[in-house]
Amino acid sequence: MYKRIAVAIDGSKTSDAALGEAVRLAREMGAALLLLHVCEEMPVMWEPDGMSVIPMEDIRNAILGAGKALLEKHREQLAGQGVAVETSLVETYDGRVGSVISGEARKWNADLLVVGTHGRTGIDHLLMGSVAEGVSRTAPMPVLLVRAEN
Repeated sequence: MYKRIAVAIDGSKTSDAALGEAVRLAREMGAALLLLHVCEEMPVMWEPDGMSVIPMEDIRNAILGAGKALLEKHREQLAGQGVAVETSLVETYDGRVGSVISGEARKWNADLLVVGTHGRTGIDHLLMGSVAEGVSRTAPMPVLLVRAEN
């Protein structure tokens, strides 16, 4: 039924549960899998002395590096399991992570998008709504929402 399954990952338990479900479906259906990670906007950070800004390029590079490492870790874990895996690392600075995830899945021609119901969103959920809500509102393909066990 599904041949191209995209899954958003962020390193949280919920994201891991979503990945597990996506992998199970990909195996059962002989589908290809896209591991998608979105690097979000970061607030301005100040040095402890309060007088100077921490170099934002260093922070950006650290965030991108962590995203690449997360994708590579999962890609390597899945490499020998009979699932065709691709990865995508995307940066966004507009605060609409859900629509970015949906857009990347659409560009990849995913016919299913799998996301965890909550991940590393913290206060962002109160300010902007959850990523899962944004995905479900903007995705043109079916969306599978996965909850992690507590």
